[in-house]
Amino acid sequence: MAKILVYTSPARGHRYPLVPTLEELRRRGHAVAVRTLASEVERVRALGFSAEPIAPAIEARAIDDWRASSPPAALLAAGRTFVERGRHELADLRRAIVDERAELLYVDVNTWGAAAVAEASGLPWAVFAPYLQPIRAPGVPPWGLGYAPLRGPLGWLRDALLWRVLDALFDRVLPDLNRLRRSAGAAPLRHLTEASRAAPRIVAYTAEPFEYPRAWPASVRLVGPGLWEPPTGAAPALPDDGRPVVLVTCSTEYQNDGRLVEAALEALADEPVRIVATTASIDPAQFRPPANATVVRFAPHGPLLARASCVVCHGGMGITQKALAAGVPVCVVPFGRDQLEVARHVDVARAGTRLPSRRLSPTRLRAAVRVATTRREGAARIAAAFREAGGASAAADALEELAPRRAATTPPHGLRAPAEARA
Repeated sequence: MAKILVYTSPARGHRYPLVPTLEELRRRGHAVAVRTLASEVERVRALGFSAEPIAPAIEARAIDDWRASSPPAALLAAGRTFVERGRHELADLRRAIVDERAELLYVDVNTWGAAAVAEASGLPWAVFAPYLQPIRAPGVPPWGLGYAPLRGPLGWLRDALLWRVLDALFDRVLPDLNRLRRSAGAAPLRHLTEASRAAPRIVAYTAEPFEYPRAWPASVRLVGPGLWEPPTGAAPALPDDGRPVVLVTCSTEYQNDGRLVEAALEALADEPVRIVATTASIDPAQFRPPANATVVRFAPHGPLLARASCVVCHGGMGITQKALAAGVPVCVVPFGRDQLEVARHVDVARAGTRLPSRRLSPTRLRAAVRVATTRREGAARIAAAFREAGGASAAADALEELAPRRAATTPPHGLRAPAEARA
């Protein structure tokens, strides 16, 4: 049995999908230690795992991509955040490896410094990816812009040209990232989109056909979503009047998406539904709910999904996949990050609808929700695929394939000196 060290970014939406995997690893006899954001440490300990906070300087660098003027600029801003956090992750993960006497590392796909340390450590390691991956393949559109697949010569030309444009944009971060990787003793990358590809195992918490089908690299395992939510009290009491619920959610990481709730409250005020809006990073007191609506900061989504006809959301992978796993169609209004991709995948799978945030209005949102509710068949198809992907058991299998094997020359706990010190 292995001592597994799990290292997350300061994002609850990345930590929550891991919980079923960690519980399965413990059930199989592995010891699991977690490094995560400070506010989640006690919650992880309450689940029975060893946990300590990541370095405060990592959390202090808040993601500010919501300030960007365009989706590509937002992705570039996020990349800069990950590099800046990564400088603090180097010493943080090295210290954790020694303190925990780790034998296998499982690191967040967005912890670029931690991934470089893991790569250079000499230990078996894997990354976990709770969102759709930018892995290139014929017929798969360039990642991040929310384009639909386009087949034939025209699609191949479009995709080749757009990848060149995206590489030129994203690779503005590459010199800083490669300096970070060299300081950790890891090899430089050719393109920023290769940041996760160095891992011997990539555990992706999604599945086809929600993810576009392709010939995946041997390192990738699609295991379906990790479905877990923290205890947040009882769900709001709703009248048992036969009306379906429309669940409206904002991002857990602030991105200034409160106008989605405002539009939904107005759009659905006269519809024969019960609206429940969870505002997460936004103060619920700023909204004026109509008679058929309840607005709270947090509520358990599971009981609400059991009554839901639709989920209206920003397109975070957590809530989107949770809804689809319950067979509930989704109306996605993407604001940034990976949400343009999520919205397009929902639409292509006919498991819901997409409405660009620049076109958001109560009238358009009402129409998009009405269409989404007719797409339960697509949502049910995705739900079945998620179940078949294997979930926590498949994720644990993927990690156990990396059984710790140390060369005789590898120093204790996998810590090797950076490349420049070994030269």
